[in-house]
Amino acid sequence: MMQVRNEAGRYLEAALADLSEFVDEIVIVDDASDDGTPDICSSFPKVKLLVRLEQPLFGEEARLRQLLWEAALRTEPDWLLSIDADEFFEQKAKSQIRGLIDQDRYDWVAFRMYDFWGSLAYYRDDPLWQLHKRHTMMLVRYLPLYSYFYPAWNHHVPRLPISCSALTGFQSGLRVKHYGWAGDDAQRKAKYDRYMQNDPRGEWGSLEHYASILDPQPHLVRWQEDEEAGGKA
Repeated sequence: MMQVRNEAGRYLEAALADLSEFVDEIVIVDDASDDGTPDICSSFPKVKLLVRLEQPLFGEEARLRQLLWEAALRTEPDWLLSIDADEFFEQKAKSQIRGLIDQDRYDWVAFRMYDFWGSLAYYRDDPLWQLHKRHTMMLVRYLPLYSYFYPAWNHHVPRLPISCSALTGFQSGLRVKHYGWAGDDAQRKAKYDRYMQNDPRGEWGSLEHYASILDPQPHLVRWQEDEEAGGKA
């Protein structure tokens, strides 16, 4: 399941092609895109449900997450993978996902996420950018009788219902590449401006972290696809 808004010309087409190699179905909520995003989504056979909103819900993220969750449940899923249009699993993960869901020991799986920066060759690794050193819950088994709910936040809402964390889970060593910061300085400045516009007092996030987006000399590490990254830049 994926939520999108104005992703044409970025990574959406590549992300859907990549996902189509190893998922059964894709459910998308389009947050009132005004570009070719819906057409791109509709062009992929595995996109079984595309919900198009008339008005954007960027400032009501909990509501948007809930809409996506409810749309995904309409397909009667066994497991749900929550992924963004600029996120890609490392290659070896595609052959291991099936093993993660064909078991009865745990009900969610978390992965390590790497924030790529400036290019698709390096990820950021400094004190305020440590996402890859913890795990992000992305894959969950759907239990029809369980109570799923999201926190009523406007921003930085978890991608899966917060109640999933009470279930038994597994922290996988598999990695996910996040390309959302891999654009140029102007694109990152636009994202910084958007954060500051929607959260000027840092109620939903850290103002220090927002400011670090504009750091002219971030510490970068070269990505290695088949082993732990080790080369520094």
